[in-house]
Amino acid sequence: MQETDFEVAREAATSKVPGGWEKQWWMYILAGTYFGIVLTKAEVISWFRIQEMFRLQSFHMYGVIGSAVVTGMISVWIIKRFRVKTFSGQPVTFPVKSFHKGQILGGLCFGFGWALTGACPGPLYAQIGTGATVVTVTLLSAIAGTWVYGKVRQKLPH
Repeated sequence: MQETDFEVAREAATSKVPGGWEKQWWMYILAGTYFGIVLTKAEVISWFRIQEMFRLQSFHMYGVIGSAVVTGMISVWIIKRFRVKTFSGQPVTFPVKSFHKGQILGGLCFGFGWALTGACPGPLYAQIGTGATVVTVTLLSAIAGTWVYGKVRQKLPH
């Protein structure tokens, strides 16, 4: 069982996918492009929509997020019910995560960053793709924050 995300990433890096990811990179580009188009058309990457959500002025983002949660719950149920395997034939597992107070602090930091910049990590690329190049500052800041977290991770309350 994986204890940390680092161990999950290590397993993913060593798994053998038929055809290798190097030969199928175009599928990831295609899936990412499609996801970006869906985010753009659904106005999920709109700074205005995100501000509406944080000001409790519109149901739009809550409806999208709620739909994603329900879709995720159904997907996990299907994966567990039918014992779905990965492309490489390994069983899909869901490791039990323990709760700790650092998750509250991290969630608050994430929420403040989302409210201030109008973007969370996923839509950053779609925003840049729509021509909002100023979002590059947010992307670089997110990368810097990830780098800093990696440096101070052992000193944080986990």
